[in-house]
Amino acid sequence: MVLANISERKSIRNAFGKALVEEGKKNKDIVVLDADLACSTQTAMFGKEFPERFFDMGIAEQDMIAAAAGLASVGKIPFVATFAMFATGRPYDQIRNSVCYPEFNVKIIGTHGGVTVGEDGASHQALEDISLMRGIPNMSVIVPADCRECEQVIKFAAENYGPMYIRIPRTNVYDVFDNDYEFDFCKANVIQEGTDVTVITNGETLAEVIFAARELEKEGYSVQVLHVPVVKPLDSSTIIEKAKQTKFVITVENHSIIGGLGSSVCELLSYYYPMPVIRLGVNDTFGQSGKWDELLDYYGLNANKLVKTIKKQIDRFRLVK
Repeated sequence: MVLANISERKSIRNAFGKALVEEGKKNKDIVVLDADLACSTQTAMFGKEFPERFFDMGIAEQDMIAAAAGLASVGKIPFVATFAMFATGRPYDQIRNSVCYPEFNVKIIGTHGGVTVGEDGASHQALEDISLMRGIPNMSVIVPADCRECEQVIKFAAENYGPMYIRIPRTNVYDVFDNDYEFDFCKANVIQEGTDVTVITNGETLAEVIFAARELEKEGYSVQVLHVPVVKPLDSSTIIEKAKQTKFVITVENHSIIGGLGSSVCELLSYYYPMPVIRLGVNDTFGQSGKWDELLDYYGLNANKLVKTIKKQIDRFRLVK
């Protein structure tokens, strides 16, 4: 896996907006629906380029999903965008019964996922959206880590049939991958080999895990890093293969530890290769208002806190004969 020089943060929402425009140029059947948040989600770019294919549905997320299902039923490819909290919670019934049950080709993009929404606080910080979406049959769930991967995920969604939930954060993200990176819907990415622990993550916490692994390497710890952008369907074979190479697994996610990536990994390994799994994320609580970086630190998800936690757990398992 080729990594970029991780030093600069860029807007992943901006990358999403630009990718939508590019795909819209290639396919006239792509339409975009937003719920009065086009400037925040960056779908306004598509609306400016293709006003006849852009629909601002107002603060009516249930109607928006139902309309998207109708458009999909006549061959359109609807991309629906709003904050992750409102994209998954308010219209859950419509997503389940009007999109996934008939398996319509609707793409739902939840922006502003996780505690890094920041000052907007608990009401806007989606910490259960991945859990909600991965529990519905026929729904795929994707969490890209940087702008380049996000662009490729949007291209993949435009070119491949089926309901999809794509989650991106509010914050700017580090460039993790270089120009040679290619998103593969079926494969997880081995970022770094290691023998002490396998750390599995995705989204904006991938960069934090990489920073932590590099610091721990200086202290003699060997951390294997696995990026799993597709939470559903899970790349079971790679996860099992890499887990077998270490004594235990740690999952890291900007989401509740219940129902998200950590739960997916636990469900997989408990059946095929039982071993200890430590889930790091938000521990069954609501978020709170604060600066995004302070919240990442508070919930133990930045590199500094991850270094301490991972080191502690490796030391503990080294004592196990």
